[in-house]
Amino acid sequence: MNDHFERRVMAAAVALWWVVLLAAGVLLLSGIAYLVVVHARPTWYLSLWGPEQSWAYIQNVWLWAIIILKLMVLLMAFVALWLTLWARQLRKSGVLPSKKQEPIHGS
Repeated sequence: MNDHFERRVMAAAVALWWVVLLAAGVLLLSGIAYLVVVHARPTWYLSLWGPEQSWAYIQNVWLWAIIILKLMVLLMAFVALWLTLWARQLRKSGVLPSKKQEPIHGS
């Protein structure tokens, strides 16, 4: 039973690292899109926000959205690190089998 639980902890850690990697890619793309849109200031984008919105408001909202997303990714990275270290500790304590194989000695 414990072996099954420890394997799930390791699987959760690996899956969360993939999510962190994907979220980092989304952050990179949203940062690049922010720089492009703020520099170009297309009128069609301003019309998407409504008739009374200004570029200062759009920049403020978009920047806060990126900051909040970065904080969420940082929190996910801390949880992934904790799960990874926990799975390593479980493996060291002998609950999980080690990935290292015993050397074969000739007779």
